Amino acid sequence: MTKKKQDRCRLVLIVPDMADAAEQARVLGDALRGGDVASVIIPQYGLDDATFQKHAELLVPVIQEAGAAALIVDNSRVAGRVKADGLHISGNSAALAEAVGNHTPKMIVGGGNAMDRHHALEMGEAQPDYIFFGRLDGDIKPEAHSKNIALGEWWSAMIAIPCIVMGGIDPSSAVVVAESGSEFVALGKAVFDDPATAATIVSQVNAELDEKAPRFED
Repeated sequence: MTKKKQDRCRLVLIVPDMADAAEQARVLGDALRGGDVASVIIPQYGLDDATFQKHAELLVPVIQEAGAAALIVDNSRVAGRVKADGLHISGNSAALAEAVGNHTPKMIVGGGNAMDRHHALEMGEAQPDYIFFGRLDGDIKPEAHSKNIALGEWWSAMIAIPCIVMGGIDPSSAVVVAESGSEFVALGKAVFDDPATAATIVSQVNAELDEKAPRFED
């Protein structure tokens, strides 16, 4: 999703839900100093648009300065106002197709909510920049959900569109996702549950991916 190329699975971060925008930006900035991150997904978390925009105005520059892509969840107006790199669509295939039609190639547009192969293929017909397997808040167990890993393995073997698979609470779940052949693994609580260790975890995950993730062919 960024211009930087890696020959193995890369990390995607999901911004934690924090009421204090400045603290949220600081915690994210700390995490990004830990190493390579392809993109950062910014959910609205129930905030009204004005408050969400204030959060995004602080987060997007931090993300972009780290060389990652800033992806706003579902809110194209806020995404445009804060000059985000793209949109993450959490709705169905129709919502994703509409966003692709309205915002590409100016913005990155990808999405999730593909609960099975049929829905994934429907979403793929819109030619998004990526497909997301899992829920953004789906990291409720140490490991990544086995169904999402299986979908990522099937998709990455058959379809050229990259996929992101939601990881678990345990940072080591990133390697299991990588072993499926998926291009990206998303982590949320695994990185941000203890903000003081966020940079260390990002560094450790990258080191494990460097060591254990399968390499992609050019």
